[in-house]
Amino acid sequence: IIEIGAVLLDESLNIVDNFKSYVAPQYGHINNRVFQLTKISFQDVAGAPCFKDAIEKFLAWMPEDATLVSWSENDEIQVKYELENKNFVIPQLDRFFGNWLDCQKTFAEKMNTNKNYNLTEALRLTGIDYEDGAHDALVDARNTALLFAKMEREPELQLSHYYTEKPSEHLTFNPFADLFAKLEFAV
Repeated sequence: IIEIGAVLLDESLNIVDNFKSYVAPQYGHINNRVFQLTKISFQDVAGAPCFKDAIEKFLAWMPEDATLVSWSENDEIQVKYELENKNFVIPQLDRFFGNWLDCQKTFAEKMNTNKNYNLTEALRLTGIDYEDGAHDALVDARNTALLFAKMEREPELQLSHYYTEKPSEHLTFNPFADLFAKLEFAV
């Protein structure tokens, strides 16, 4: 983990605060693949807190009654992995394990499919005006919160008018096909 990003939602599911911290790697370095994916460099994390300190700051920022929601189960898995492999014990985290909400799974259930959509696909399918910047922890947190709020507000999730189902029943998102189908061409 080299970055932690989170947003806080109020009772009306509006974003009211955010948290962001880079995390200095305890072992290894940021390789080119990770840099290309996240745009986080060694210089970005050079003065950052270690994982344990960053998580403790995050927990201090978060309200006692908060529920953690992330795009997939990977965040919970990675946090557990880091704790185990670095021999850290942070008792305040224990209450979240097993109760962490997986927004990707919830979205698939609402779509009535087993497909694992990526966050950008889900945002596009639901017509949410999202912030570009996948793999930036705070951007991903904001975008996940927008989708989570929409799913909570709309039990029958409203999809973008660009959404189509092909006769094969495979779900697709094809905005250009829909646009061209509605255009009349003059010759």
